[in-house]
Amino acid sequence: MPQPDSKPADSGQIAEFEKSLDELEKLVERMEQGDQSLDDSLQSFERGVALYRNCQSALEQAELRVKLLSDPQSPDDAEDFGAETP
Repeated sequence: MPQPDSKPADSGQIAEFEKSLDELEKLVERMEQGDQSLDDSLQSFERGVALYRNCQSALEQAELRVKLLSDPQSPDDAEDFGAETP
C-alpha cells in the first residue's frame, strides 16, 4: 500500500518547500536593503536561484499529485474497477 510510505516523504517534501521558501524570502529582504557587497549579492543571487528551483520543483510535483488524484482514469481507479467486475 503506497499511501503510508508516501506520507512521510510528503511531509518531508512540504517541510523542505517551506524551509526553502522562508530562506528565499529572508534572502530577498537582505538583498533589498542594498547593504551587501557585489560579491555577497552575487552569492545571494545564486543561492536564491537554487532555492527558487527547489520551490518550483516541489510545486510541480504537488501539481502532478493533484492531477493524478483528481483524474478519474488514474491507474489505481482502473485497477480497482477491474477487480470488482466479474
